[in-house]
Amino acid sequence: MKLQIRVDDNGKIVEAKFKTFGCGSAIASSSLATEWINGKTIEYASKIKNDEIAKELCLPPVKLHCSMLAQDAIQAALKDYQKKQKKEA
Repeated sequence: MKLQIRVDDNGKIVEAKFKTFGCGSAIASSSLATEWINGKTIEYASKIKNDEIAKELCLPPVKLHCSMLAQDAIQAALKDYQKKQKKEA
């Protein structure tokens, strides 16, 4: 699962894309993550938790790892953005 974000100068996520290879639950988790962070701030996106994704999608216990992958993908995208910001500063 890979998530890409584009952030404007005000720290607002103006575009979010995902690429996921896996089951339907993994794809749905990725899709929901992009919907939730698109148009939101970095701070808002950093607070999204896997249990919120799982609850929204009604994922069964055996598929909870899919929502965790989505949370991890959000965190990785944010970390990558912050790393790139430090290089530019």
